[in-house]
Formats: sequence, C-alpha cells, structure tokens
Amino acid sequence: MRLTVCSRTTLGGWLVPKNLWITGAGKGIGKAVALVYAAKGWSVAVSARTESDLSDLAKESADAGLPGKVVGFPLDVTDHDAVKQTFRSIEADLGQIDQIIFNAGTHAPTPPKELSVQPFRTLMEVNYMGAVKGLDAVLPTLINRKSGHIAIVASVAGYSGLPNAAAYGATKAALINMCESLKTQLDSFGVAISVINPGFVRTPLTDRNEFPMPFLMEPEDAARAVFAGMEKKKFEISFPTRFVLILKLLRLLPYWLYFPLVKKMTKV
Repeated sequence: MRLTVCSRTTLGGWLVPKNLWITGAGKGIGKAVALVYAAKGWSVAVSARTESDLSDLAKESADAGLPGKVVGFPLDVTDHDAVKQTFRSIEADLGQIDQIIFNAGTHAPTPPKELSVQPFRTLMEVNYMGAVKGLDAVLPTLINRKSGHIAIVASVAGYSGLPNAAAYGATKAALINMCESLKTQLDSFGVAISVINPGFVRTPLTDRNEFPMPFLMEPEDAARAVFAGMEKKKFEISFPTRFVLILKLLRLLPYWLYFPLVKKMTKV
C-alpha cells in the first residue's frame, strides 16, 4: 500500500491516502469533483472515454499544486468487461478504493414530434446500465471488505416527469429507485450508498439547453456540495436547495395542479 502525507486517516502513525474513483470525469461536474477531492489530498482515479480530457485534468491538478494526485483510467462505461478491469487496475495502482462516484451520463432531448427508440436506448445504456455495470464490478469486493462508499449521480429530473426529458428523466428516476432499493441491505453489509441529484449545473450538456435554467450553479459549487455530502454519508445529496424543494413539492401535487404548473414554469 502506498503511503503519502495527504490524508485524514491514520494507521500506525502513518497517514494513509484516501482514494476515490469517479467516472464521467472528463468534463463538467465530474471534473470539478475530481479537483475538489485532489485539493483535499485524496488520490483520484478519473475515468472517461476521451483520454485527452483525463490527461488535461491530471495536468491541471499538477499545475495547480494540489496535494492529491489525479490518475487517468480511460473507460467506456457501456463496456462491462472494461469496467471490471478498470476497477482492478485502479486498486492495483492506487490501493483500496474508499469512495466511488458513478457519474458518467449523457442527455438527449425527446420532444414528442421527434420521439424515436434510439435516444431511450442510448440513455438507458449509458446513464442507467453504466451505473449497474459499475455496481456489478465493485460490490463483491466492497461487501467482502464490509467497507466502502458508492455514490450514483442521478438528477432532480428523476423526481417527476418534465417536458422534453422523457428518456433522460426515466433513466434518472430508475437510478434513484435503484439506490433506494439497495440502501437498507448494503447498510447491513457495511457498504454506504448515496444518490446525487443535481439541479441545473453549468456543463457542456446544459450549454445545449435553449431555455432559462433556474438556480443555475457553477460546477465548482456543485463539486463542493458533493464532497460535503459524501463526508457526511448522506443518502441523498441534492442541490441547489431551493430548486430541490420546489421540485419535491411539485411531485406531491395532484396531477390536475402539477401539469399546469409545469407547463407554466417550463413555457412549453
């Protein structure tokens, strides 16, 4: 096990490094989260499909003099065997992983006039099955150890149906439900699980949106919220608070109130 002076955990007088693996780390929230963890002294294994994004991220961390290191492990989360091999490679290189954030995801608008099967299939394979394949790769090891903390990035879009998000919202709702289903039993195995539900965060994906985005957050602020929530082992890590509360209240309304309000809010 590699020992460095960059951690909060002490073992026999030595400071033992804390290790994070995060997927979808090339851009947006994932990249910002990786830099926040590195700034806190963690060793961070970053995965994404584009290898140059990972190289740029590692260089940015090193150039900033962050105490933790960032190491790239290119990965397509839809490749089941590759996900398993990447987890093994990360632990062989960095040592035991303490936290894992399955963040990889994509978005495609699905307006009714342009509805087709393909975006539903693609988003389910990347957003939902990508996380499932990740769980399949890591859970046997974490359960055997009786330790570890997994987080899965869903979205406030998973709370209830929103216009043009029939495919995207369905994948995020599925992720929320899956995490809720797994939590109680994973607790008994000593493995923590969290679901991360961001609102609108300025990323390359949200840059495509052609409508006003309420309570838009910067990725650095979102990343700090993720780190704080993981430190507290919160089950749901959601932000920004006011937007989350509005959407949670909306889903409690009867449909005869819900749909007119959503139409007015989204201007569809």
